[in-house]
Amino acid sequence: MSIELKVPEIGESITEVEIGSWLKKAGEPVKKDEPVVTLESEKATVELPSPDAGTMGKVLKQQGDTAKIGEVIAYLEEAKADGAEKKVEKAPETKAPEKAAPQKSEPKEKTPEVKAEEEPATPRPTQVRAAQDKPRSERLRETQDPEEVLATAERKTAPTPAAKPAPQRAGQETGVPGRQEEVVPMSKLRRTVAERLVEAQHNAALLTTFNEIDMSSVMALRKENGEAFQKKYNVKLGFMSFFVKAAIDGLKQFPAINSEVRGTDIVYHNYFDIGVAIGSGKGLVVPVLRNAERLSFAEIEMAIGDFGRRAQENKLKPDELQGGTFTITNGGVYGSLLSTPIVNPPQSGVLGMHGIQERPVAHEGQVVIRPMMYVALTYDHRIVDGREAVTFLKRVKDAIENPARMLIEI
Repeated sequence: MSIELKVPEIGESITEVEIGSWLKKAGEPVKKDEPVVTLESEKATVELPSPDAGTMGKVLKQQGDTAKIGEVIAYLEEAKADGAEKKVEKAPETKAPEKAAPQKSEPKEKTPEVKAEEEPATPRPTQVRAAQDKPRSERLRETQDPEEVLATAERKTAPTPAAKPAPQRAGQETGVPGRQEEVVPMSKLRRTVAERLVEAQHNAALLTTFNEIDMSSVMALRKENGEAFQKKYNVKLGFMSFFVKAAIDGLKQFPAINSEVRGTDIVYHNYFDIGVAIGSGKGLVVPVLRNAERLSFAEIEMAIGDFGRRAQENKLKPDELQGGTFTITNGGVYGSLLSTPIVNPPQSGVLGMHGIQERPVAHEGQVVIRPMMYVALTYDHRIVDGREAVTFLKRVKDAIENPARMLIEI
């Protein structure tokens, strides 16, 4: 009996998915709850588990195809009884000798005939020159068995409809050596990210303001308490938890940056769902820390660590990737010194962290070497004024340079 494998409900507003890689091929055994295929939506990549044990049957949708929610994409054959399995195993054994017999007799009968026909007379000089002028491939074909040539030509020209076409390489088509172009279709997640970023630039009045932060105090705090923190919570004390707390402190002072434009209205959020940009194998994803104002430093670090692990395994849930009110992205982990991040619509602000670099700075009338970080705030100028944006970033700077203020809320 066949079991239908259907595209499940993945998340709110998702109506179709793109078929990713099939983890099981037709005829392979499948265990219950074992993943059989990956499904890519505009928000996440998920795995479809098998509803029962059995054998992978006919696949209706190939990698790269789109499918609607609830659509059948393949069939699972239930496990067969022992007797049926034995019959299937014995069937090929009876057919094997029938195919082997004619293959051995054909070469013996035809070999002498071909040699007799191809035995040439002594060639004249003009024939020798004409034969030398021919391409080497033609001369080789003339000396081969005609039936072998025909079989070779059929193998080269035979179509393979089941195989997926390889990526186009323009360099091979034009014959120019060393100049190849590989054409690979964009994943659904990558297409959605691209569309949203272009939408943000077209529909919002984006502006970026910058500042720099002395990271000495936070680094000293991490060095002093990092070992005890990791021993107690089994997670490292990173920089992101400090910036999440500092951003929330600034958003409380300037609620417009934690708001969004909805039609002709401005919607102010009285909660703080902070999105944290994380790189994955499929592209940049932004899982959301719900009610981050209620989370401790340890809870923030544990949640971010969990997001990072599951992002690499493509196991983030679509609900975890939507509904943020503000975003923080850290390009410093990739070596970025300065950048202008793009707002994630419909949000109105995004904070960009960057690499820490020791630089000479003026401090109390002296030039000293300090670990400095550039930070950037990109904001929607339609509802956020420049004064608010600059002051917000200054508030974040003050909180990071004096971490104690975040604990006593002054």
